[in-house]
Amino acid sequence: MKLLAVETSTEACSAALIIDSEVAERFELAPKEHTKLILPMIDSLMAEAGLKPKQLDALAFSRGPGSFTGVRIATGVIQGIALGADLPVVPVSTLAALAQDFFENNPQDAAFVAMDARMEEIFWGVYRCDSAGYAELMGNEVVTPADFVDFPELLGVGIGSGWGVYPQELMSRLVNRVIRYEAERLPRARAIAKLGVRGFELGLAVPVEQAMPVYLRDKVARKESER
Repeated sequence: MKLLAVETSTEACSAALIIDSEVAERFELAPKEHTKLILPMIDSLMAEAGLKPKQLDALAFSRGPGSFTGVRIATGVIQGIALGADLPVVPVSTLAALAQDFFENNPQDAAFVAMDARMEEIFWGVYRCDSAGYAELMGNEVVTPADFVDFPELLGVGIGSGWGVYPQELMSRLVNRVIRYEAERLPRARAIAKLGVRGFELGLAVPVEQAMPVYLRDKVARKESER
């Protein structure tokens, strides 16, 4: 299995190439530089592996939620490659990628994922680690005020930038449910790649015209009177 993945939904920019079980990644924390970085990252990975796009089995991308511009960058880049090489695409949740990257290196079974969505809201999803080691969504992903989050009766770790912005609101809401939180953790293409392979195996790949972003929020901006 050979799959290329990209992730540009936050201030971090990354690309990853998975060949069977081996993953190579390019990652850089560079706000507003994604359009300059992502294609050279992809070119570097492909050149290092000696591959052309048509030799890949599939592509994966971080379909959101996240920065409106960032999600569109990842979507556009992958759509372009998929069209040129006639490849299927696996859309992967940004929140799931955060949870997956956490589960890869931690023994906890549950992650309460919160990304800052601005406008006094967070992107929220609760994941558990399934028997195969993959992030499994419990319930739905939503955009919500931090003090309105819903959660199953699990004991886990808080993950993502939302925990840095709204720690008191989230901790008071999830009292006795959170072991600790890691607000500095960012989504990475290596997790998108692993979930992309899993999605491909489960038949979740789609043709390029169906590879669309998911913002969770209908409005990307509100007037002051609406806040």
